[in-house]
Amino acid sequence: MTDTDSLASEFDAWFDQATAVDTLDDPAPATLDARAVSAWFGDHKVLDRVSLTMPAGQVTALIGPSGCGKSTFLRTLNRMHELVPKASLAGEVLLDDVDIYDASRRITDARRQIGMVFQKPNPFPAMSIQDNVLAGLGLTGRKLDRASRTDLVEETLTKAGLWTEVKDRLRQAGGGLSGGQQQRLCIARSLAVRPRVLLMDEPCSALDPTSTRRIEQTITELANDVTIVIVTHNMQQAQRVSDRCAFFLAEAGTPGAIVEHGPTQDMFENPQDPRTSDYVNGRFG
Repeated sequence: MTDTDSLASEFDAWFDQATAVDTLDDPAPATLDARAVSAWFGDHKVLDRVSLTMPAGQVTALIGPSGCGKSTFLRTLNRMHELVPKASLAGEVLLDDVDIYDASRRITDARRQIGMVFQKPNPFPAMSIQDNVLAGLGLTGRKLDRASRTDLVEETLTKAGLWTEVKDRLRQAGGGLSGGQQQRLCIARSLAVRPRVLLMDEPCSALDPTSTRRIEQTITELANDVTIVIVTHNMQQAQRVSDRCAFFLAEAGTPGAIVEHGPTQDMFENPQDPRTSDYVNGRFG
């Protein structure tokens, strides 16, 4: 038996030990509302009172030059910032009017409802494609019967635009996929826990143009099912995939802040701040 087969068997056994079997609902996309969010690394303030509403069922793009706090802001939206040593935060992040930082709420609740796809694809390399998809369920303590797991794997891989490419090799290791396929596998893994919001931190920055186009198509197709917030340095990508944009900037050593935000078409065709116009037209950054 190969290492991959052994891992798959252990994974199946773990699920089959359940005494009660969950059924996964299909929750509606949620509105995410950041209110006066400030963030620090030690004594260094990197975000200053950022407020932004990310509407349900839409794609919001965070744009701006490197070092302006976009990725830090993204990590505050599902409580990843607090995992960094000496990091701190002020303000509120509301998921449909409920503060995810409220002391009565568990961090796992936020992570279950607000998924994350990182810049570099991070599948579990020795785990099979199928078990990569199901891994999030195990981490959140959800258990499904075998038939439901099979259906979930097909559903989420289809939504991630990967099913037709891998349906005949689900037991093969996820690490054997191409970079673009690995990123779509990570999207499928995030979708498997039925998040209401999906955060994406430059998901195409390490990919070739063909893979980038497929990821963008996936983002467009997913927007009806989940609220998406994406960090991107690619202005054409922001125009193609997003409904709304927020332009971040950190000037002369000041913390990152939002200069302007609004519908994507307005941000690119009729920006209200000259700094926004300069940035989206490639005059700096």
